[in-house]
Amino acid sequence: MEIKHINPDGIYKHPAFTRVVTVKEPIKLVFVAGQTPSDENYEPVAPGDYRAQYVNVMENLEIQLEAAGASWDDVVFKRIFVLDVDEFKQKTRGPDVPQFGDPEKPPPTTLVGVTRLADPDFLVEIDLLAITDA
Repeated sequence: MEIKHINPDGIYKHPAFTRVVTVKEPIKLVFVAGQTPSDENYEPVAPGDYRAQYVNVMENLEIQLEAAGASWDDVVFKRIFVLDVDEFKQKTRGPDVPQFGDPEKPPPTTLVGVTRLADPDFLVEIDLLAITDA
């Protein structure tokens, strides 16, 4: 399988995501439902803390990717829902925030500000699409 990351000339090269990803060859699609900052009982973790909730969500997504036989390198699309876009960006960027996947090949990503998630204590929710060899 060949995954190609493309940032076309003439379009701003965003530091947090790749503009286009193409996939070639027989593949398996892995869809990961929106992951919230919740424990195994669906109770919110770290209420009010964007950084801690983001890390929790990403760690839970990693578990799900591994269960499907995938890794962060196989993620070809990420969609992030947050209550406060500015606070999310401020609290989840920087050298002290854990990295998930290759920072040189981040997947195309959409960041969406929303008015509410499934629980009023959830600040962030992320879903993924990954592709692996069939």
